[in-house]
Amino acid sequence: MAEIQLVPLATMSFQLGDSIAVGKGPKGNRLVTDVVSGKIEGERINAELATNDAADWVTLSEDGKLAVLDVRGTFKTDDGSFVYAEYGGRMDIEAGLLVTAPTFQTGSEKYSWLNSIQGVAAGAIDLETGVLVYTLYEAKPVA
Repeated sequence: MAEIQLVPLATMSFQLGDSIAVGKGPKGNRLVTDVVSGKIEGERINAELATNDAADWVTLSEDGKLAVLDVRGTFKTDDGSFVYAEYGGRMDIEAGLLVTAPTFQTGSEKYSWLNSIQGVAAGAIDLETGVLVYTLYEAKPVA
């Protein structure tokens, strides 16, 4: 039987900006939040958000206690490579706690290992300051 080994990978931190309340659509109440800045810091990768294309497209539950996340952004490593990241996840709004499953895409040979990993991250957000910090792990299947 296979199990998952969580290997520490990095810390991801973000500063969230303004939000737009789109309103209730066919999938629920939609909120779009700008990601002003962000970085990934770890032994194998250090990167900052490369452009202002990052955002969090959130769908809120009817009672407003659960957020379903859809986040995307492009990072530039400290040595000039680009890495696209995307993740879905769940947020307990009352507790300010999140769980996500990031994946990455890059054409960089140095960071090509990112193309084959599944990330798992646990995060906490300060809703007053908009600061969001995740502990990121590589989820490795083991026998």
